[in-house]
Amino acid sequence: MFALPVGRLHHLIVDCPDPMAEARFWSAVLGDPITYADEDFVVVSASTAASGLAFQRAADLAPPTWPEPAVPQQMHLDVMVDDQDAAGEAVLALGARRLPGDHVYTDPAGHPFCLIRRPTWAPLVN
Repeated sequence: MFALPVGRLHHLIVDCPDPMAEARFWSAVLGDPITYADEDFVVVSASTAASGLAFQRAADLAPPTWPEPAVPQQMHLDVMVDDQDAAGEAVLALGARRLPGDHVYTDPAGHPFCLIRRPTWAPLVN
């Protein structure tokens, strides 16, 4: 038996030194347009009203050394929610851990994710 979801995937966020270069690459690979861009954050998605990939500036990024564990992969999920505080309590009850920052948590294995306010283009989560 499953309860109502806490949220819905908004974007997979990828750290990178040059968000626009990364977005151009993935836009070409996936055939989806760049739907949002500023100096530090660029989104590739089917439309401005769809979830997708986002590229976030991390100027001092050390590229992952996968499969060697010396430098892990650098990505996190943005989960859109109707109420960040209520969703925060819900994920904590499910085993998440709060991190410093605005609505930043880890899953039980330590992978970071953010609870973001549902964009105006997206339907209600619950």
